Amino acid sequence: MRLVPIPPPQLNDAQRQLFDSIVSFTKAQHPKFAFANEEGALVGPFNPMLHFPQFGKAAWGVNVALSENTTLPKPVHELVILVTGARFSSRYEIYAHELVAESAGLSEAKIASLAAGGRPGNLTDDENIAFDVASVLTRGAQLPDSTYQAAMAAFGEKGVAEIIYLVGFYCLISVLLNGYDAAVPGRAETR
Repeated sequence: MRLVPIPPPQLNDAQRQLFDSIVSFTKAQHPKFAFANEEGALVGPFNPMLHFPQFGKAAWGVNVALSENTTLPKPVHELVILVTGARFSSRYEIYAHELVAESAGLSEAKIASLAAGGRPGNLTDDENIAFDVASVLTRGAQLPDSTYQAAMAAFGEKGVAEIIYLVGFYCLISVLLNGYDAAVPGRAETR
């Protein structure tokens, strides 16, 4: 990890405000994955957000907006995140959202395939469409009209916007995690 996690007593006012928001929201929304170390300092993408609250506050706001305004079925929402995290080989993102995806109802086999960057063979029609959209966008390509229209038919305008914003946001999060070499809590690093 390139940024040392900041113990809570060392946070300045801007960091403390962001810290409190992240902790309260994440405890309530995602209790299954570790987001703080034994000292209570935030890890994963939250650590760089705290180090640079002038950017982290805005990024955190997008996360909250995506969570509070979701219209997608939970398995589809998590599939999009896993496709994105896998595309960037973002260890922490995959770790965290494997756990969330399980709670959302994706099977272990689907999660394992998605986390490895594959396309599970037993996706539902909606999952297939979401997979296609996320795959195209994470390759940096323009979304073909046929794929866009299929997504519009399946999810409507708000659902398609959510998929596109999820991909964009989790690209940012994956880049933060990879750029700052964020580790997976409790796992020995092998390189």
